[in-house]
Amino acid sequence: MSSSNIDQGVAGARVTRSLSLALPAFTSAIFVSAFLLFAVQPMFAKMVLPRLGGSPSVWSVAMCFFQAALLIGYAYAHLLTRTLSLMSAVVVHVGISLLALVALPIGLAVGWDRPPLDYTAFWLIGLFAVSIGIPFVAVSANSPLLQVWFSRTGHPHAGDPYFLYGSSNVGSLIALLGYPILFEPFLRLQTQSAAWTAGYVVLIGLIAACGALAIVNAPGARAAPPRARSASTEAASWARKFSWIGYAFVPSALLVALTAHISTDVAAAPFLWVVPLALFLLTFVITFARRPVIPHSLMLMLQPVVVIPLAILATWGQAQMWVLFLMLNLAGYFVVAMVCHGELVRKRPAATQLTGFYLWMSLGGVLGGAFASLVAPHVFSTVIEYPVLLVVSLFARPGALTTPPRRWMRDLAIGLAAFVVLSLPMVLFGVNIMNSPRDVIVGLALFSVAAAVYLKSPSLLTSLVLAVFLSALLFQSDRNSVETRRGFFGVHKVELSPDGRYRLLFHGTTLHGAQRLANEDGPPLEKPEPLTYYHDKGPLYQAIAETRRAHGGFDKVGIIGLGSGSLACWRQPGEAWRYFEIDPIIADIATDPKYFSFLSACSPDLPIVLGDARLTVADEADVSYDMLVVDAFSSDSIPVHLMTREAFEMYLSKLRPDGVIAVHISNRNMDLAPALAAIGKSLGLTALIHEAVNTEPVKLNYKSGARVAVFGRDAEALEAIAASPGWRALEPVSGVAAWTDDYSNILGAIISQMRAEKTD
Repeated sequence: MSSSNIDQGVAGARVTRSLSLALPAFTSAIFVSAFLLFAVQPMFAKMVLPRLGGSPSVWSVAMCFFQAALLIGYAYAHLLTRTLSLMSAVVVHVGISLLALVALPIGLAVGWDRPPLDYTAFWLIGLFAVSIGIPFVAVSANSPLLQVWFSRTGHPHAGDPYFLYGSSNVGSLIALLGYPILFEPFLRLQTQSAAWTAGYVVLIGLIAACGALAIVNAPGARAAPPRARSASTEAASWARKFSWIGYAFVPSALLVALTAHISTDVAAAPFLWVVPLALFLLTFVITFARRPVIPHSLMLMLQPVVVIPLAILATWGQAQMWVLFLMLNLAGYFVVAMVCHGELVRKRPAATQLTGFYLWMSLGGVLGGAFASLVAPHVFSTVIEYPVLLVVSLFARPGALTTPPRRWMRDLAIGLAAFVVLSLPMVLFGVNIMNSPRDVIVGLALFSVAAAVYLKSPSLLTSLVLAVFLSALLFQSDRNSVETRRGFFGVHKVELSPDGRYRLLFHGTTLHGAQRLANEDGPPLEKPEPLTYYHDKGPLYQAIAETRRAHGGFDKVGIIGLGSGSLACWRQPGEAWRYFEIDPIIADIATDPKYFSFLSACSPDLPIVLGDARLTVADEADVSYDMLVVDAFSSDSIPVHLMTREAFEMYLSKLRPDGVIAVHISNRNMDLAPALAAIGKSLGLTALIHEAVNTEPVKLNYKSGARVAVFGRDAEALEAIAASPGWRALEPVSGVAAWTDDYSNILGAIISQMRAEKTD
């Protein structure tokens, strides 16, 4: 055998060995990259929460940033692939990945301590960009780049590298689901950041290894990138590109809308953020697999079954049985995303256009996220975008947009007739659609078009079902509404009670204040009576009254959380009270006597300090307050950063030695008492708690029970409260640690509440 043949044999063996390493190497690199990419999202968003009052909108805006950064990463990958040779692209990308190390470890950028009162969302995007923008973009480019490099290796599966996108999404899923279960409950944020940095260094090594394997196995690695030479690899038409954008737009927008929808009434917490996002990624894993485990036809069949009832439920809202409705919403979202992403996969191009495909798909995701997080809150007065997007998902069905014009006009007429028939009784019974005309107009237009394009031949039954949705939307637009306002911190509604005797303030689905408009005999009240949690038989009033008595009067009281301003009526002459409120919309509503007159009638000179209480209370003089009342809710969601050890240390620094902290912890989803008890113990505080007790239905007089905990440096400060009926010592619970700015366990608080409900 000649030496040349031997050399060729050795070279061939080396190529075979390197090819055998290619698949595990590329799979590992893509997996680790995706894991890091999606682990950093809940981790950094949790770091940011204390700057924004724990608002659920933080995650909505974060999703918008992450999608935009992903688009930049995909554009960068597309540029490298189209303009540089394989060897040059590998060198450039490894170099940029190394450069991103200067931005690590991950943490909040210096100089971004206090958000502005206006344009908060854009400030938040800036904070994300300067803090984690460089490493996030570098990591986000890996999936398309590595898939392209793999496609040039000569591996048997190199012709269709899209299956590697499944590996990417598996890594993302593990990171997202593992964060609230394995990382958040046990690791401090600083430890998480250090671990992420270590993982990033490992990733750079894997990328370099994959680049080397691609160069060794790719013919002409130094040559210019390949150009399309056949019809199958020619640039996609604009119609096809727009379809990629559309199929990506709807699930992305729904992801943001759904996450805000479910986290508003529970907590702005990573475990609620990651579940919808995990489902989003799971649909990619399934649809991009070489052999999908769920048939696309099954998802198409289920879509109308889940879309219509969910759209109606989302229109009406649901405050009770939140676990059941959470499951229904998540299941419905999974089906809708499977339909959209299934159609996206069916229309994917050849591997030579892979980076362009991901680029357009990412653009659709960015547009969807921006619509739900930035546009919708300024266009709609309610969170109507969620049910609207559910119905818009019907456009993703095959052939939905190709209905002939004549049939389109026929089905439009059927839909309009059905809407009129179903809505006429509501109009006759006095429903005023002008309370929210923009939402109704949008719903009408949406219904008319969807009824015409649904399926290839929309039926009368389908038109009637969609008419039911729009009619529900029309009826919901009234609901005795007085005023509806929407901002960064949620939707606020001022409504009349069904009997017209009370004016009510709702934040999301939670009642945050009520005022009786007249006595039983009818004449106006001279001074409003505090109701809901703040009535004169409730524990908040008891805590205030008994602390005042023990102190011989108050000099200074601070209240975190304004609501309708009910507590202002318990202020006495000569006392200096001050409200701390993060939401300017709440301040406008509470100070306007046409809505609520607690402030104007009882304490017109009571100052309201706008901004997050962790920052504004910290600005107050030390050792100056007799009492601090923490009553800050976002719908039924708790701003966790106000319930940490660091927050209590700050509160204590503002209190006099005999001062008292009262914390309102009524919550239908979480048991916050164990975490607060642990904080009290860690700081050496005496703690008492009063459980919520309702003696009659709330809607009879809008007086509700409240769960309140009070804290003082010594037992004497709380003796008067302890002697009042219903109070007991707040004892620590074994195994429950104090929450800190670096650690909280929302999931544990929810499980504790569920156990307590079963015991009751």
